[in-house]
Amino acid sequence: MSSNRLMMVLLAASCMTGLMAQEQVVNLPSRKWSRREYITRDPFILAWKKNQTYYLYKSTWYKDADGKDHPCFGYFKSKDLEDWEGPFPAFVPPKGFWATKDFWAPEVHEYKGKFYLFCTMNSDSHKRGTQILRADTPEGPFMPISEFPQTPDKWLCLDGTFWVEDGKPYMIFCHEWLDFKTGPKGMGGTIEMMPLTDDLTASAGEPVTLFRGSNAPWVKEITNQTYVTDGPFVYQENGELYMLWTGSGWAGYTMFVAHSKSGKLAGPWEQLNEAIQPLDGGHAMRFKTFDGKIMTAFHGPNSGSTRLVLIEGPIIGSDTIRVKKVR
Repeated sequence: MSSNRLMMVLLAASCMTGLMAQEQVVNLPSRKWSRREYITRDPFILAWKKNQTYYLYKSTWYKDADGKDHPCFGYFKSKDLEDWEGPFPAFVPPKGFWATKDFWAPEVHEYKGKFYLFCTMNSDSHKRGTQILRADTPEGPFMPISEFPQTPDKWLCLDGTFWVEDGKPYMIFCHEWLDFKTGPKGMGGTIEMMPLTDDLTASAGEPVTLFRGSNAPWVKEITNQTYVTDGPFVYQENGELYMLWTGSGWAGYTMFVAHSKSGKLAGPWEQLNEAIQPLDGGHAMRFKTFDGKIMTAFHGPNSGSTRLVLIEGPIIGSDTIRVKKVR
């Protein structure tokens, strides 16, 4: 490594160390809640076996010394998925942090003994994107491992999620439809895959489009034949690879399912002919309970007092979608 390159690496490490040292300590107004009581969007639940606790991550706010509200990410915790306590702070932006608004869609993944928070953020000086933060436990505190989002800085991006295939880490994210408002009709939004470096600090290649929002049979255009893509989540069921994602359907915010014909992340992806939940609900994810049940979590309705909804059991049967039990 050249001396100039070494100096640049050391300088970057020094800057990140300084940023992490500026972590703010705040108290959030936490209390006990029932699942049907509190309002939440874009739910993500991590089941941590070590302490038999479920963690639900969400966007929230804290007040500074002057009483002004600022965005941050928090978590709730539960032993039974019905009674929750929180919010507790997961990530409070350090002083000088680039993002100041649109704190959306937090989700936490365990990878190589650490926990990584994938979250969407925005500011007036940098385009919206998904950034990856790291912590030693699901409760944080999570801190940046990069200066800016890992998603392309010239794109409007959101809702990044995580997948490991053949030992290689990837981010799957949405290239937002707003970037396509003035372009060719029918092009956006899209679902993209992007390889990550082994330590998740940066992209390891260019994004590849997996499919477009217009590919779904139930989809409805927003404007100029552009289509919403939200909340991708990749999972395996019965040896097949699927992706939950949400778009704008004829009855509102709608959850769709795509299937990889190759069983690989690169696809090709086909859209199933039915919507899971066509009545104004979405941004879903799946997890396994401590007693072995498969659960799908999403928010609904999309407007107003949206709540956490849980679907118990498999949602795919042959080529159709089957809902076993809604909680």
